[in-house]
Amino acid sequence: MTNRLFVAIDLPESTRQLLAGIDPQIRGVRWVDPAQMHLTLSFFGDVPDPIELALREKLSGIEFGAFFLPIAGVGTFSVRGAPKIIWIGVGKAHPHLFQIHKRVQEAALAAGLEPELKPWHPHITLARCRDVSAQSLRKFLQSNAEFDAGMIRVEDFHLYSSRLTPAGPIHTREFTVSAAKTWSRNP
Repeated sequence: MTNRLFVAIDLPESTRQLLAGIDPQIRGVRWVDPAQMHLTLSFFGDVPDPIELALREKLSGIEFGAFFLPIAGVGTFSVRGAPKIIWIGVGKAHPHLFQIHKRVQEAALAAGLEPELKPWHPHITLARCRDVSAQSLRKFLQSNAEFDAGMIRVEDFHLYSSRLTPAGPIHTREFTVSAAKTWSRNP
């Protein structure tokens, strides 16, 4: 058996609702269900069960401290000039985020998965576009280029399975890795 797996950081419900509220209602733009919004750290595709078990073990060994991440700046990924994905960014080269991404990649490699070789562009997918011209999105993108959804506190990340359906993917949380708890004593 195999599972289609990815590792992601979840968003607080308030952030999801805020992002759902900027949907421009443009024909051909399918906004992501707020419950499915997340920041993908690594996508693995179909993973056989024995490798999934090894991956869980390696991921559980990742240690990190909680941190804050800015959610801001709407843009698109395009194919031959046609927008395909509308996304919101996560600040500029956030060191804690890139450190977790690197550790997840190392865990995947140690579990026997091939690493992603293309550059990682951390983002949250807001919508998928079909037959949408860049012109039809221009006003929306200009007015939201600096959109600021505030800061989120990253305290954990999750291994998800993803099942593709005609209505869109269904993500199921399989496993969670939480930030290390730091304790301080009163003097």
